[in-house]
Amino acid sequence: MKNNISYRCHRFPPEIIQYAVWLYSKFTLSYRDIEDLLSERDLDISYETVRRWVNKFGTDYAKRIRSNRTAVDTTWHLDEMVVVISGRKYWLWRAVDGEGEVLEFLVQSRRNRRAALRLFSKLLRKRKIQPRTIVTDKLRSYGAALKSLQIDVDHQQGIHRNNRAENSHLPVRRRERKMQRFKSPGSAQRFLNLHASVYNLFNIQRHLTTRETMKLFRAEAMDQWKQVVAAG
Repeated sequence: MKNNISYRCHRFPPEIIQYAVWLYSKFTLSYRDIEDLLSERDLDISYETVRRWVNKFGTDYAKRIRSNRTAVDTTWHLDEMVVVISGRKYWLWRAVDGEGEVLEFLVQSRRNRRAALRLFSKLLRKRKIQPRTIVTDKLRSYGAALKSLQIDVDHQQGIHRNNRAENSHLPVRRRERKMQRFKSPGSAQRFLNLHASVYNLFNIQRHLTTRETMKLFRAEAMDQWKQVVAAG
């Protein structure tokens, strides 16, 4: 597997590091929350140590998760939401497929044609398939960007048609409040990179399956997580 991971020279065993990063990326917890949870297990680990683990290993975990997943849905939903970072307004551009899987995201300072074009270009470069349908709100920048790319796609627009992408923003909003807002565009991009990858891995659509099927999917997701975080 690419992106080899080494846990050498760490005081705590890999299982504890992996567990701490999983807690942070899977649940709406702060570093201090995780410190308290670990202390209940008689593990004296500071929240700063957890933060360093997330920063060091989170990117590699996310890369491994993405390398094992392929998008098959040809309907893409795109939307943008405002985030305030250090008192300045930014826009989080986000793309999800018809199943709610996060395809791409990009923190940008603008909400115009060039910003939409950057998101489209990043999407098409990383995906092995081209969408048949793209659903957006009525922001004209999307249409202008698609015209520049000259790709054959059914572009649908409407406020309620794009609920899939708008609902995908909700977990990020919860984390943003818990973190008392992002500290910089770079840190926001790094966090979202890990958060989106773990969200996709454990997005098992439990409301559409039986209890037994949900348990099976959840176990499979945990098995994949253990493979992802294993030392290279």
